[in-house]
Amino acid sequence: MPSPKKFINEPSEAVSEFISGLLLQYPNKLQKLANHNVILSSSVTRNGSSNDKVCILSGGGSGHEPSHAGWIGRGMLTGAILGGIFASPSVASILAAIRAVTPDPSNGGQGKGCLLIVKNYTGDRLNFGMAAEIANGEGRNVKMVVVADDSALERSKGVTGARGVAGTVLVHKVAGAAAEKGYDLDQVVMLAQNMADGVRSLGVALNAVTIPGASVVNDRLDDETIEIGMGIHGEAGLKQSPLRTADELASVMIKTILDFGVEEGEGKNKSIVPAFNNGDDLCVLVNNLGGTSNFEMSILANSVVKQLEGDEFGKCSVSRLYVGSFMTSFDMQGASISIVSLSKSEHLCEFLDDDTDAIAWQKADVVQGERPSVMELPEVEPPQKSERNYSHVQVDDFDFDTVQRMVVAACNSLIESEPILTKYDTIVGDGDCGMTMERGAKEILARLDSNELGTSPAPFFESLAVAVSASMGGTSGILLEICFLKMSTFLNAQKSINSESIKVAFAQGVEAISFYGGATAGSRTMLDALIPAVEAMKEGKNFDDAAKAATKGAQLTAAMTSASAGRSNYLSQESLSGTPDPGAIAVGLVLSAIQKAR
Repeated sequence: MPSPKKFINEPSEAVSEFISGLLLQYPNKLQKLANHNVILSSSVTRNGSSNDKVCILSGGGSGHEPSHAGWIGRGMLTGAILGGIFASPSVASILAAIRAVTPDPSNGGQGKGCLLIVKNYTGDRLNFGMAAEIANGEGRNVKMVVVADDSALERSKGVTGARGVAGTVLVHKVAGAAAEKGYDLDQVVMLAQNMADGVRSLGVALNAVTIPGASVVNDRLDDETIEIGMGIHGEAGLKQSPLRTADELASVMIKTILDFGVEEGEGKNKSIVPAFNNGDDLCVLVNNLGGTSNFEMSILANSVVKQLEGDEFGKCSVSRLYVGSFMTSFDMQGASISIVSLSKSEHLCEFLDDDTDAIAWQKADVVQGERPSVMELPEVEPPQKSERNYSHVQVDDFDFDTVQRMVVAACNSLIESEPILTKYDTIVGDGDCGMTMERGAKEILARLDSNELGTSPAPFFESLAVAVSASMGGTSGILLEICFLKMSTFLNAQKSINSESIKVAFAQGVEAISFYGGATAGSRTMLDALIPAVEAMKEGKNFDDAAKAATKGAQLTAAMTSASAGRSNYLSQESLSGTPDPGAIAVGLVLSAIQKAR
């Protein structure tokens, strides 16, 4: 069994080092409370927080980042108490945090009180509860809201109740916004409880969590099994299942949340009702459990919203969508969704939307009605071929019959040389150069036969670019397309064209390959054949000399033991030595064939 790979030093120091790293990232926003793993807003002073606002504290075991320290800031948490890895913080640390943010009553301090937001785990409830009782005994006004939003476990299963998971973050947001508005403690508690009562969550794990310091990777889930409802500490969930599509998982998660429901009424009138109703306005949080790519998260978010707004779940509207990492479980590959009906709790909208400078919060892009983003901007149509006018260019010395003969010779040379080009590229590349060149050559010959190649220089090179684009693909294809298109553009800008103009156009095309591709002579690419040919032409030498220069340059690449471009760049000196660059060889073959056909 392989050992887990983690960026850590000593596991026993991991939480302390995490805190140190966080403080380095936010030197003006966060501070640590001496002697405790407690992070506080920089607004907290030695005399406690501002006396005119309720203070909001939360916390729990480490390993759920950005929860909870990521929610510290104006309009969310005043501070967070960090326990060990997946372990509740101590009573002493929780009490120290409460004392730090509330004025000392023994010195006449008066404040608006402190709210503790606690996830529903036995250790958290007991430790935060004990600290609250001690603080209240000191005259500090402290209250506690417990969040139990997980829909994975049956309501009848024991007395512990549902677990507190990612929906807790929305409780932080509502409570923090209410406190920022100046609401008193009872009002803040009521609003926080409203959100806690209304939000429901469910997670799916593709792979289980492996904590820092573990000696082996957690392989509880095999390659073909996922777990629906796994907890944020890796606790057992609702059921295990074969892997399903994003749409299928979204449907299972939504239905489970809907059926788990929320409580309405009090006492004998209390009942369980669906978590949301047909047509409701919803707030949805799609949470990365730690090891899921952003790419997959957007796919899952799309599945969730598509189904909530579809027929299966009553055509609800998702006005607020949050996607990202909110409450993770180290490297657990998985995701959870949290849903709250804003139609049932419309008064919570303003608190979700209020600004906060909490370091990890991203404000929802609120939408009412149809989303502007679903309306695609029409594509600008390319100019019609008939619109391109070449009549202004006077052409001298361009015999298309000769050009046709040279094209046929060059293409046949590439087709015949496919095996040797493939052989070279298998050694120093990815093995497709010969087949790529062959495809391009056959496409050009087909277009020549069907009279699709232009009969004067500018349209001729443009049609070569189109043929290459339609057939070759890969790096060689786009580079040759750039070369031919540059030649066409240059020639179309001339008043008259002769053989010298075409030489200059060739040089322009080669320069474009170098500019856009980033390589030059000595990079072990086709430019090691193209550039010597251009230089020969600039020196006034004939085409035969240019073709020989290209062939020689191509052959010299066999002695180059390093490459600075292309796939050869990844290979060792031993792998490259003795094998020429196939792209350069192809250029030499083409120019030699053209020379023989002149």
